[in-house]
Amino acid sequence: MATPCSCSTTDHCVYLGLGSNMGDRRATLLKAYKEIDRLVGPIVRQSAFLVSKPWGFRSNNDFLNSVVCCHTRLSPRQVLRVTQHIERSLGRRTKSTGGIYHDRPIDIDILLYDHLRMADPDLCIPHPLIFQRDFVWKPLLEVLPPPISGPFIP
Repeated sequence: MATPCSCSTTDHCVYLGLGSNMGDRRATLLKAYKEIDRLVGPIVRQSAFLVSKPWGFRSNNDFLNSVVCCHTRLSPRQVLRVTQHIERSLGRRTKSTGGIYHDRPIDIDILLYDHLRMADPDLCIPHPLIFQRDFVWKPLLEVLPPPISGPFIP
């Protein structure tokens, strides 16, 4: 069975999905990369950018998406808090709730964290919508090491 990442015994591998559909999307994602690298841990792989239509709502603004793999010593909850802080620092003011989505300058989702499975009301790992969203699973496939097998694939 493949592991999602080749981390040291003290580090964890976390895969983050990023998207932006407001303002200078590319610049926002690059700023998010810098903050992730600084606050979550070093980015060891990143996908190409992928343009996609909004998912779950109507907008004239297309998204720019990507996925990164980081090595981290943070717990999943700490990663969640830090990524939410990064979102706020880059201009995000509201979170999507109850399946209601809207335009946003940045969105950062935890997709995978090692082989962890958790289903708390505010944090599910693996992210439950990975395979419903082309703009998530396509870039994720770019950064996952082959072969793609194991407990993180349903």
